[in-house]
Amino acid sequence: MTNTAPAAATAAIERARAERDVTREQLLEFLRIPSVSTKPEHAGDCRAAADWLAGQLLEAGLDGVSVLETGGHPVVYGEWLHAGADAQTVLVYGHYDVQPPEPNEEWTTPPFEPTVRDGAIYARGAADDKGQLWIHVAALRAMLAEGGTLPVNVKLIFEGEEESGSEHLDAFVAREAERLACDVVVVSDTHMLSAERPSIVASLRGMAYCEIEVRGPAYDLHSGTFGGAVRNPAEALVNLLAACKNEEGHITIPGFYDDVIEPTVEERRQMLEIGFDDAEFRRDAGVEKTWGELGWTVYEQIGARPTFEINGMWSGYTGDGAKTVLPGVANAKVSMRLVADQDWDRISASLETYLQDMARDMRGIESVQVTKLHGGRPVLVDTSHPAMQAASRALEQTFGVAPVYTREGGSIPVVATFTTELQAPTVLMGFGLPDDRLHSPNEKFALRQLELGIETSIAFWHEFAATAGA
Repeated sequence: MTNTAPAAATAAIERARAERDVTREQLLEFLRIPSVSTKPEHAGDCRAAADWLAGQLLEAGLDGVSVLETGGHPVVYGEWLHAGADAQTVLVYGHYDVQPPEPNEEWTTPPFEPTVRDGAIYARGAADDKGQLWIHVAALRAMLAEGGTLPVNVKLIFEGEEESGSEHLDAFVAREAERLACDVVVVSDTHMLSAERPSIVASLRGMAYCEIEVRGPAYDLHSGTFGGAVRNPAEALVNLLAACKNEEGHITIPGFYDDVIEPTVEERRQMLEIGFDDAEFRRDAGVEKTWGELGWTVYEQIGARPTFEINGMWSGYTGDGAKTVLPGVANAKVSMRLVADQDWDRISASLETYLQDMARDMRGIESVQVTKLHGGRPVLVDTSHPAMQAASRALEQTFGVAPVYTREGGSIPVVATFTTELQAPTVLMGFGLPDDRLHSPNEKFALRQLELGIETSIAFWHEFAATAGA
């Protein structure tokens, strides 16, 4: 922290440093709760995580702490609104639910037995998003314990369904818009370029996630008796999916690119200057060569361009040994990452129309059905907003170098919801690292990122407060 920081911020940072061990142990306790939102058998664990988090907010000194029902997993809410009517109000968003840990056998240590090694915490949810939301809880706790006050009004909302599509959150935000009213939203659910290169996300891709079902014969058939004379749905599915992208990585679904806002020449120049490390990306991915849409850099492919990816396929017999069947049905799950201004409902409908049109020429295919599972809108953030500038200054004070603005390939659907329902911009100030292995075995969160994240959060509150009336 530079010596230009307010004395209150400096004092709170010193307290946060003194409480590092306690902060770490509490995070480990949080990570032991297997709050997997996608699995019904973990509904009780999601509730336990929400209750635990609410207890921590109360201990931190926040008011109005509630575990609010949504129709699914609950939302945890807390607030501190004593900075005054003229002060800025910031809403902090995070999620306490986590991805399923499978395959469990690939974890070095059990996913819900958090382990500290090599300067990092290894556990499911360590970086996505328990560790990152914990940054703000710890920062607020240190500030209230040290000075008993905050320079801005603060509201917090932590949901339990982000990893399963935030099914109930849009309705919750709309219903609670008055309670959640704010000047800006802060989300820490993204990563930096590297530990030495802080960054702020200025763009998020949207998502259209669908399940495809192809039906042929009424039931599985003997592949000797019927094979060669009956259309195989698994083969048809493979052909349909392959037709969605050409050899140059260009998506062939009619109208897919119609609403894409192409980056300008200047924006592409800025993306080149970010210094994205292609070699490091290949190491993180475990591949020797990359492959993507022709004419675009790797960084542009994962942040500025839409995608079509097959996430899983199944059909027929997949157990041990042999069972010679011609399957009656074949399925796949696909995700399409979207960029501004693509609409996920329209893109999903275009996919269904395209597949069904192709299937009409496939004799023996009875039906093709596309089911929309979940989706979200892409987001572009105004980097000139005072809150974005405050976040930039806070990161520079803490990390010692000015951050750059990046484009994130992932999706956080609720950001678009905040934009439409609350009319509030979002600061995507994440502290994860590219090699944190989100959604994979051996997920981790570096202790240095946790500690500097807390200090950055403290600095941000003061930096943003200073913009009031500017």
